[in-house]
Amino acid sequence: MKRCLIIAGGDYAPIRPGRGDFILACDRGYAWCKREGIVPDLILGDFDSYSGALPDGIPVLRYPVEKDDTDTMLAVRYASEQGFDAVRLCCCFGGRLDHLLSNIQTLHYAAELGMEAEARDENTFIRILRPGAYEIPERPGWSLSLLSLSERVEGLTIRGTKYEAEGVTLLNPSTLGQSNAFRGDAHIRFARGVLALVCCRLED
Repeated sequence: MKRCLIIAGGDYAPIRPGRGDFILACDRGYAWCKREGIVPDLILGDFDSYSGALPDGIPVLRYPVEKDDTDTMLAVRYASEQGFDAVRLCCCFGGRLDHLLSNIQTLHYAAELGMEAEARDENTFIRILRPGAYEIPERPGWSLSLLSLSERVEGLTIRGTKYEAEGVTLLNPSTLGQSNAFRGDAHIRFARGVLALVCCRLED
């Protein structure tokens, strides 16, 4: 799988690139790369949140501050145009709530383009699911929530969790899928709609 690791400008979180990841730093995301000693393959942004020096030898795509897309959305568009199969966002949580919600919408957009789309830090994991069947490895000490990003998710079956379901419909204005718990590996399948899988580390 050809994956683009997008380092956003939210709160700092440890960055763990996978083998072969293309590393794209968005604006202040370059500061987080420097903090980790990571050399990105590309730096992109309007540079309203990073004003330091940029390195020689790394391509830079500059955009005006007044534009229609966020830097993170521009990064996802770039990843799609370059033929990546998957995008992972990191350093995209914390800070302003509108930025967080925008990043979730950006993940949704990536999934609509056919890419595997997820975001994570030490305490949160989000993955956008399209219709199909999925096995989610157990995460002891973590919650599991399913939120409908589309108007409705139909034919939803959940196994391997405290609260299981068979062929239910999950509506967008609903909290039915909130705060489930692992009982082994979770198995999720559904026929129509778009789901956000959200796993959060529980406090001790």
